[in-house]
Amino acid sequence: MEYRELFDACKENAISGRYVTLDDILPLLKQHSSHGMVKSVGNSVNGLPLLSYKVGSGPRRILLWSQMHGNETTATKALFDVFNFLCGKSEPARKLLSEFTFCFVPMLNPDGAKAYTRENAAGIDLNRDFHELTQPESRALVELFEEFEPEICYNLHDQRTIFGVGDTGRPATISFLSPAFNHNCDMNACRQKAVEVIVGMNAVLQALIPGQVGRFDDSFNINCVGDNFQFRGIPTVLIEAGHYPSDYQREQTRFYFFVSLLSGFQYLSENDIVANAIDDYLNIPQNKTVFFDFVYRNVNVNYDGIEKNTNFAAQYKEELVGKTIGFDAYIVQVGNLENHYGHIEINADGRIFRNDAHNFPEIGQKANFYLGNDVKIVNGLKKM
Repeated sequence: MEYRELFDACKENAISGRYVTLDDILPLLKQHSSHGMVKSVGNSVNGLPLLSYKVGSGPRRILLWSQMHGNETTATKALFDVFNFLCGKSEPARKLLSEFTFCFVPMLNPDGAKAYTRENAAGIDLNRDFHELTQPESRALVELFEEFEPEICYNLHDQRTIFGVGDTGRPATISFLSPAFNHNCDMNACRQKAVEVIVGMNAVLQALIPGQVGRFDDSFNINCVGDNFQFRGIPTVLIEAGHYPSDYQREQTRFYFFVSLLSGFQYLSENDIVANAIDDYLNIPQNKTVFFDFVYRNVNVNYDGIEKNTNFAAQYKEELVGKTIGFDAYIVQVGNLENHYGHIEINADGRIFRNDAHNFPEIGQKANFYLGNDVKIVNGLKKM
């Protein structure tokens, strides 16, 4: 399958960027209601509808949900690209719809989406609420899960730019996990099925972004939805959208997410699940927190008349301004940055650091400063 050509044809151009709310997707779901069934499965804390979209007539059932964390929007965009693919006339789409019934929840946390927060309107991280089920959004997903009786689930998220693929120095653009079902992180038939699908998706992605796929930490937590559903005996695949170079709007990563979803569906369609993929799964390097958005190396700093050479790093903070996400860079670490990388790295070549405050980098300062007399840094970036 030519994924780039397919994505360009199916991309839903009505939504883009990092800020996606219920208001953005409601007219799109209305359009797709002629191809499948849009249904309310509950309400958020603030009374907004939790909507599902069911499409397909096959006996095998796949349940997917996105934006459990309101500020994680890449998967939501990719889902609407998938919707466009499924409602097309292509033979691969018709085949999937005849084999599977898909149930999508494209926005589980509409209150958090509107406020651009991880938590819901009650300040609860929904992905830590699937044992106690204190929140209406959590209860709605569990009720849908029990009613729909899926063969496999997809838990769709974004991860921060800090994650790299092991010690390779490459960003984790896409990360996968087959969650644990117990504290020993054992493998059983349920978990192995998710592993097998992940290995299939990874094989496709390695041809597109070699070395930029990571494996998420599998520490068991019964409060997390993937761990909880896997504990209940239903294979659950976690996909995390991460950083692609210079892609802070996650539009390139959106493409790789689209590829992950379609290649996973194709793998389920074309392959009998067997239990021989565990080594291939474990060979996907585990994510490590080794990246900053900016790293400045070999900077000279004047501390009370004594000149020292140091390194420091800055990280973007995402802030909602109106209906736009702003990226403001702040200094977050000073000193030893061994085994860490910057998505953007600047070598000061011994230039003196100066700013409008104390003329040395401090954690929490905005990343606006000079390096020597010829390099000006504004919001983390070198001003040309």
